[in-house]
Amino acid sequence: MTFVSPIPETEPPHDCPRCPRLVAFREELRAEYPDWWNAPVPAFGDPEAWLVIVGLAPGKHGANRTGRPFTGDYAGDLLFETLGKFGLASGSYDADPNDGLRLNGTIICNSVKCLPPANKPLPAEIAHCRPFLADQLAALNKARVYVALGQIAHQSAVKLLGGRPSTHKFAHLAEHQMPGGAVLIDSYHCSRYNQNTGRLTAAMFEAVFARALELRQMS
Repeated sequence: MTFVSPIPETEPPHDCPRCPRLVAFREELRAEYPDWWNAPVPAFGDPEAWLVIVGLAPGKHGANRTGRPFTGDYAGDLLFETLGKFGLASGSYDADPNDGLRLNGTIICNSVKCLPPANKPLPAEIAHCRPFLADQLAALNKARVYVALGQIAHQSAVKLLGGRPSTHKFAHLAEHQMPGGAVLIDSYHCSRYNQNTGRLTAAMFEAVFARALELRQMS
């Protein structure tokens, strides 16, 4: 199983050693599921993107299994369906990294590259991985609008875009003007839990990307 990042020079090594707990979990899963990706998950999308989606971390049965962000799990179903509705994705999403799906003017970069146990990275693990996200955001010199999926992604994006988390509070559909002219839009994460509990509906999620397109047209 292979997947090539659109910005390969910004990715961690396949056996990144920075977070001992995540390394141990990765090794467990490699032994249990030798056919899975089980490694840091690279960014996915358009290297000329104007829109950057900042996610949390790979899901166990999604990106950690398939090697492509949001591919093969419940969260990806809503994400890629929504991107397709707004012309930000083309082709068919078949929950397989070889399905031919393409992102148009959009790229997905996770705050944490490796799968954390219980989907909950520790603060130190987020910090250890932040340099990779920093390199990716720096490489995307056409990016003007950012969407943060959840609180952790929001905090990482605010810090890397030059803001202060204490003055930029997370809230669904909140907009944050960042130094240099970038705009960050917050969204609840499109996780199974948030969808099943009604915290995030399809309409709420679509509103985030509708606003992102409005901002692009205004710039």
